[in-house]
Amino acid sequence: MPPSLPPGSEILLLEDDAGLRKRLAAHLRALAAQVTEAGTLAEARRLLATLRFDFALVDLHLPDGESLDLLRAGAFSENTGVVVMTAFGGVKQAVEAIRLGAGDYLAKPFEPEELPLAFLRCRASRGAARREEQRASEQAAETEQLFFGESLAPVRAELEAILAAERRLERRLPPILIEGETGTGKTLLARWLHRQGPRADRPFITINCAALTETLVEAELFGHERGAFTDAKRARIGLFEAADGGTLFLDEIASLSPATQAKVLVAVEEGVIRRLGATRETAVDARLIAASNRPLAAMVEEGAFREDLYQRLNLLRIGLPPLRERARDLLPLARHLLARISRRHRRGEGRISAAGEARLLAQPWRGNLRELAHELERAVIFGGEGPFDFAHLAGDAVVPAGGWRNPAWRLPEEGFSLDAAMNDLIADALRATDGNVSAAARRLGVTREFLRYRLDGAKGDSAGAAG
Repeated sequence: MPPSLPPGSEILLLEDDAGLRKRLAAHLRALAAQVTEAGTLAEARRLLATLRFDFALVDLHLPDGESLDLLRAGAFSENTGVVVMTAFGGVKQAVEAIRLGAGDYLAKPFEPEELPLAFLRCRASRGAARREEQRASEQAAETEQLFFGESLAPVRAELEAILAAERRLERRLPPILIEGETGTGKTLLARWLHRQGPRADRPFITINCAALTETLVEAELFGHERGAFTDAKRARIGLFEAADGGTLFLDEIASLSPATQAKVLVAVEEGVIRRLGATRETAVDARLIAASNRPLAAMVEEGAFREDLYQRLNLLRIGLPPLRERARDLLPLARHLLARISRRHRRGEGRISAAGEARLLAQPWRGNLRELAHELERAVIFGGEGPFDFAHLAGDAVVPAGGWRNPAWRLPEEGFSLDAAMNDLIADALRATDGNVSAAARRLGVTREFLRYRLDGAKGDSAGAAG
């Protein structure tokens, strides 16, 4: 299928040859574009001062000057893709136009069928420039590897099912919601999903919604035209457009205001956004991954999050458990992180002593993976190649007998109720699995029938006590 333009594209056509201008305008209008014609620089300046264009097709030489003057003066919006036309021998000036911000050039004579491809190359170059800004801050994180471990096996199975569906769809991929406490690896998981999916060779754009004010987060997400707000001295495309064809990761999505949430919903459901200060919508195809460190369902109940957006995001929901619920994985995870950190610091293979392992297992890790990684990096920086015993951490340095129990815990002198402890564990498992008995049984390592038996027994005890 030959390339085409987004329907309704606004195009400025600047050409002094009236005959050629009419032919080009007719061809562009046949592609469902809205064309505004101009024959001089003066006319173009007046139009650019009041109107916004998606694309501009401009001749280099005009009766009252050169189109390069428009580029030098910054007359075109950053959101406008500029294609310059030049006669034979004008390639040097065309290269200068590219240096000044034009996206492409066409040497006369050319076939009108070449225009859509030239405009689309402009659009791609604009997105590449915006993505490069993001890329600079993401380079180090791109090398990180996600560690699943035994406790995340059910999550891994869900992820594989999601990826299989994405490979079948290719376009208009459904959004994904990742929920988990701060530091559980939500950003790492989002990057892993992008790298494993059908858009791995396309951009991965990320933004922390909680880090920006309401005005700035809207401008970052949807872009803005020049003059859209006080500091908008230049137009800028937003991250939805920069992620077009790729993935946009919205971390801390719960921080968005209801008004911004509504715009995100439109972008997800209809595939269009509107830049701040713009009068027209722009089509985008960015796969959305959202993350929250607070349960969005509870926020919906409190009226703090839009229910319609939550329902859209909740189609594919991944829950990441905190590190304290991944005791079986803690030591393998610590070794994995330590090896990566040691390589980055150009140290030998770091090693954790038995006492160090016991102390790591005894920690509550309220900061989850992030806190663990920071602790390991401090050990590498100050302790060289180890072995590391983490003597400054609280807890007895006793080697644990099992992989799940806090080694600092001791049987109380006065005794305790094993039956009550089992009920507490069952209650924890049911809370962690949203009441799913089968999933809770898998986490506890027992059969579903055993769990049902325990639950029925607890109900009977309660009824007896009430009687």
